[in-house]
Amino acid sequence: MRRDRLWRSVAATVISALVVGVPTDVIDTSLFTRMTPVRAWEYPVLALTAALTGAWFSLHGASATSGSGVFGSSVLSALAVGCPVCNKIVVGLLGVSGALGVWAPVQPVLGGLSVALLGGAVLLRWRSGRCDTDACTASSTESPAVARVSAVHRAG
Repeated sequence: MRRDRLWRSVAATVISALVVGVPTDVIDTSLFTRMTPVRAWEYPVLALTAALTGAWFSLHGASATSGSGVFGSSVLSALAVGCPVCNKIVVGLLGVSGALGVWAPVQPVLGGLSVALLGGAVLLRWRSGRCDTDACTASSTESPAVARVSAVHRAG
């Protein structure tokens, strides 16, 4: 992995962990107070969200338009790991008992969906990759291996 991609991946991983973990108070800080304890499954969801976001950003750069799915999955992850009674919208719609009785049981499903969507985004981005060498310029229909063979045949 090139050094710039490595740094981009590390930065995206740390930023993702902080953006999702601090406001939800999964990463304990004095900035926010969580009204319910962090559940055991929330730590792996946060870790996978951060790692997959970092992996996505390490693959072939990032553009503002191509990152909307990753952003949406990260928001879904934040909704999943957030305190069920700290979410003002959920409490406003369902009340405190609804937040605990209806919303809280749905949150692990949202966490799994978020991780699955991020994993799919990483897989799609990886599969649509291009080589970084001059001999390997893949078109949108060629895999990197086919592009290498095509480049060799054109040059020879």
